[in-house]
Amino acid sequence: MQIEARDIAVSLGGKLVLRGIDLSLRAGEMVGLIGPNGAGKTTLLRVLADLLPADAGSLRYDGLTARALGRKTLARRIAFLAQGGTVHWQMRAGAVVALGRLPHRRPFADQNAADHAAIARAMAAADVTGFTERTLDSLSGGERMRVLLARALAVEARMLLADEPLAGLDPLHQLEAMALLRRTAHAGAGVVVVLHDLSLAGRFCDRLVLLDQGRVLADGAPDSVLDDANLARAFGIEVARGAQDGQPYALPWRPIPRKDETAS
Repeated sequence: MQIEARDIAVSLGGKLVLRGIDLSLRAGEMVGLIGPNGAGKTTLLRVLADLLPADAGSLRYDGLTARALGRKTLARRIAFLAQGGTVHWQMRAGAVVALGRLPHRRPFADQNAADHAAIARAMAAADVTGFTERTLDSLSGGERMRVLLARALAVEARMLLADEPLAGLDPLHQLEAMALLRRTAHAGAGVVVVLHDLSLAGRFCDRLVLLDQGRVLADGAPDSVLDDANLARAFGIEVARGAQDGQPYALPWRPIPRKDETAS
């Protein structure tokens, strides 16, 4: 699947949140959306998922508009994992993951063998098989996020859009989630993930898109996007760099003093 966004602009509450966004996404690639708070990452992800209309610009899915493609077809092709892991239902984890199969089923139809297999694969991949009978209110925030990730994986969509899927996860499950998302992409699906951890973004993503003040500041290979000038401009930080197992990494190290601080 390919998503083409051209000259996207969005205003929320009278404020221009996105402007002039040009972005191409394709299957088989893991793309990290990074940028400071308020840069427009979540807004852009919701536009790409057709959950929020753009005020200007065009959006095409394999060359078609969402309307031409049809809501049900789009729901089968794009899976969306929202930020926060908030769940308002008192449901068992297994039932929540099963919701990911709804786009593939006729109304009121029972799960078939393909549904059961997809649910089992998703729960195993997200390491939540042991939670099948537990209600979501009995799980920690990180455990709930893994269940919701499994629900998104159960769709077996051509494109997975995930908004901060590492929120609340411990370091082990952060690494496992990023490895899982990368495997999902390299198996043929497209993955777009909003991230705040620059070292994980640089290590696991094939490509990074850096947003700043509602615009694309940089788009390309991680080492080119995570250069000193881009990080200073977008985040106002200096980074410490190193390498492990032949892979470079960048760790936020210190804020760059503001002009009023240096003047004093």
